[in-house]
Amino acid sequence: MFPAVEKTRDDREFIFTTQDFERIRKLIYDHAGIALSPQKKDMAYSRLARRLRATGLRTFDDYLALLERGDEGEWELFVNSLTTNLTSFFREEHHFPLLQEYLRPRMKKANLAIWCSAASTGEEPYSLAITVAELFGHIPSHVKILASDLDTNVLDKARAGIYPRERVAKIPENLLQKYFLRGSGAHAGYVRVRPELQSMLTFRQNNLLDATWPMRGSFDAIFCRNVMIYFDKPTQYNILEKFVPLMTQDGLLFAGHSESFHHASDLFKLRGKTVYELTENAKQRACRFEGR
Repeated sequence: MFPAVEKTRDDREFIFTTQDFERIRKLIYDHAGIALSPQKKDMAYSRLARRLRATGLRTFDDYLALLERGDEGEWELFVNSLTTNLTSFFREEHHFPLLQEYLRPRMKKANLAIWCSAASTGEEPYSLAITVAELFGHIPSHVKILASDLDTNVLDKARAGIYPRERVAKIPENLLQKYFLRGSGAHAGYVRVRPELQSMLTFRQNNLLDATWPMRGSFDAIFCRNVMIYFDKPTQYNILEKFVPLMTQDGLLFAGHSESFHHASDLFKLRGKTVYELTENAKQRACRFEGR
């Protein structure tokens, strides 16, 4: 009997074996905590084939060896290639009035802080900024929003705050006029977030899997939506555990519509639809700098 020979697609530019894919899965998991499902093999090939062309390498074996040798620049591009950044303005819209309801009795606090931990190209943190501004009736100088993401490419786009008109099509016209500038000439068909709204935001690269994070509490609300689905349960728990000391004792954690944190019931309890608050035990570990 001869060993079975793995079949590969003849139409592919590069040979891509199951062994290559398994190495990719291990690398992205070890580096970024992303659990790439077996069904993502074609996606991984499509996105990483671009990196082979860009580096001039001819095999996945050579490309993965480059990563394993610790090429930091290529590591960043590797992770950026495999992360998905599906987002939109006011996505999962039920969360935004809930945020206003939560902030309303706290409007007179000296400082308020919100962390958007998966900012992508900026639609979510700008939606948060608009929500806050609408609550206050102006751009409040004492409310700060931290917007972070693993992917540096999308953070650059978020920082620029420039979007095609179709990206903002669902935003009511009165909010568009208030918070966006319309492009003209070479920029026709685009809008740009007004600088005064942008002043509420700080953008920072952050890997949720890093042992330490550059940010410090205390956050009144943390938005971590539609990112935990990429992590296994132990990794999710580790991240949730690290959120706790960065939150005010009465702070809220907003999750994505398909995410559930029942496995961290010692840390968070459900308060509303995909909105969590700290358990009594976790409150003892939460940030206590309420008068920051």
